[in-house]
Amino acid sequence: MRERVQRIADFIASELLLDPTFELSPDEDMLAAGLIDSMGIVRLVAFVSEEFATSIPEEHIVIENFGSVRAIDAYLRTRD
Repeated sequence: MRERVQRIADFIASELLLDPTFELSPDEDMLAAGLIDSMGIVRLVAFVSEEFATSIPEEHIVIENFGSVRAIDAYLRTRD
């Protein structure tokens, strides 16, 4: 599980952060903190879907599932 959290965090840090100097915590609410925008969420969902070979229904793309790295990991555990 830790490896998955790190892979998600690495992608966000290298590809999506609007402030590349920010140290991302796994519990950070990325949208509320203004760290990624709506297009970033689209890219994040595409990455998660491809990287972890899972189909993500539109109705699952909500802040509770994609607001933080830890939330994404918890969501993916429900899909395993």
